[in-house]
Amino acid sequence: MLTVADAYGSLAIRTEALRAEKLINGISFGPEALRTIGAAFDAAWEDIADHFRSEPVAKEQARQKLAIALLSIASEDSRSVEVLKRAALQRMALDYRHR
Repeated sequence: MLTVADAYGSLAIRTEALRAEKLINGISFGPEALRTIGAAFDAAWEDIADHFRSEPVAKEQARQKLAIALLSIASEDSRSVEVLKRAALQRMALDYRHR
């Protein structure tokens, strides 16, 4: 049986997926930028993953929010994993505060 919390979580995941799709539609990155963005995502997630371990829905939502935050600040010129990681985590934190 689907609980209200599960249904809300599922809806939130779909909403974030649509937001991500709108964000990345038409964006392209070269191989070097993609490697940097991927490494920044992995490093950032490693820093915050423990906060979302207990709830699978919250974990997936957080991963999507991190990806959206990262893609919203990344550019073709992005080459510093640490700079992207910090900026994405700051953006994600701001998004959580504005709820």
